[in-house]
Amino acid sequence: MPTIRPFEEAHIDRALDLWRATEHIGLSSADEPQHLKAFLGRNRGCSYVALQESRLVGACLCGHDGRRGYIHHLAVAESHRRRRLGIQLLGSCLEALREAGIPKCHAFVFHASPYGKLFWEPTGWERRDDLLIYSMYS
Repeated sequence: MPTIRPFEEAHIDRALDLWRATEHIGLSSADEPQHLKAFLGRNRGCSYVALQESRLVGACLCGHDGRRGYIHHLAVAESHRRRRLGIQLLGSCLEALREAGIPKCHAFVFHASPYGKLFWEPTGWERRDDLLIYSMYS
C-alpha cells in the first residue's frame, strides 16, 4: 500500500515524470523545477505525493493565496488507479488547507479531460461553467 507524504523538493523530478506520463495533465514553463521548488516553499505542507517504497505513484500540487486553495496536477500512476489513492492525496491537501484557515478550494481540470465526471463530480466537487480563466506569462 502506498504511503502519503508531504511533497518535498526531492520529489519534483519524479512528479514531473508522472505528470508527463499522464494524459490531460498540462505542464508549462511555470512547472519547471525551480518554479515548483518556489511554489512548494510558499505553500509548505499543502502538496502531497504517494510513494510505493521509493517509487512515486501519485502527486498533487496544492497551494493557496490566503483566501482560496488551488489544486493543480492531481495524478496517479496508471498501475495504481482505482485504489482511492487520488482521494487520499486530495484529502491530505484539503486537510492542510483547512489547517491553514482556507475554507474553499478550486481544482483546475481541462475541458477535454474525462476525469471531471469520473473523479471530481462524484467526490462532491461542483463544476463551474460560469467562470473563465485567463492566463498571461510575464
